[in-house]
Amino acid sequence: MLTLRQTKKEIMLLDFEKPIAELEQKLDDMKQLAVESDANVADAIKVLEQNILKVKKETYTNLTRWQRVQLSRHQNRPYTLDYIHEMCDNFVELHGDRNIADDKAMVGGFGDINGQTVMFIGQQKGRNTKQRQYRNFGMANPEGYRKALRLMRLAEKFDKPIVTLIDTPGAFPGIEAEERGQAEAIARNIKEMFTLKVPVICIVIGEGASGGALGIAVGDKVMMLENTWYSVISPENCSTILWRSWDYKEQAAEALKLTADDMKGFKLIDEIIPEPLGGAHANPKSTYETVKQVILKEIKALQKLSAEELVNRRIEKFSGMGEVQE
Repeated sequence: MLTLRQTKKEIMLLDFEKPIAELEQKLDDMKQLAVESDANVADAIKVLEQNILKVKKETYTNLTRWQRVQLSRHQNRPYTLDYIHEMCDNFVELHGDRNIADDKAMVGGFGDINGQTVMFIGQQKGRNTKQRQYRNFGMANPEGYRKALRLMRLAEKFDKPIVTLIDTPGAFPGIEAEERGQAEAIARNIKEMFTLKVPVICIVIGEGASGGALGIAVGDKVMMLENTWYSVISPENCSTILWRSWDYKEQAAEALKLTADDMKGFKLIDEIIPEPLGGAHANPKSTYETVKQVILKEIKALQKLSAEELVNRRIEKFSGMGEVQE
């Protein structure tokens, strides 16, 4: 019979993680036995720990595309504000698009990393029902993208690099969003980001869906964490369109080729940022430090370029995507 602690843990597990969890539970029981009975099980514990590590490596290095999508949505996975607060010595959030409202699904502001001031912008999700409603499930309205552009121009004014953290199932598709110019807001962001005269680094930290992601994803360096996805549509919605059912989402994920490895192969991103074994949520502190060091490294390299070079290279980079020769 499962204890309350085990039941809660089970709820947080993905299907392919359950065999690992069962082994870890056996390891916990064995360690508890050693404490309670003074039994000499040190050798057995060591063997089991090695077995767990082996199973983890086999599991997480052979994930299907759908399984990586599942990891990108894990409820314990770090979100934008988690990265910002953990990487920055201080962070001042800025609000509003100066026109309609302050979109809570899009956050941004200045933060310091090792003395380097950076403008951070990104989608923010919620962990419980109340937070998800407050953040609109990470789906920004037009005012969110207009706020993002306002902050980008502010960073440009003060000659500060920009880092965008992308994690959205898509821009909000509601009628009111369309009435306020959702498509125009995203298109304007894409256009204006090409001409920003400061370094722009874009990192997919979770889901990168459709125009909702593209609205803050035009940069000098575009990167993805290892267990994230980037696509014109989610596997579920693709399945619904093609098969009139969500039941084929795994096949859709394979067809979409949406993982970091796929995007790097297509030359649509520049780099894949490795995650700890088990995903970013398995060791958040390690993930924060890795992302932090990548950001500092890229900023240092990009600051050597002039504003004209940044703009020209950015335009050439995206103009060359999708070109084929026959």
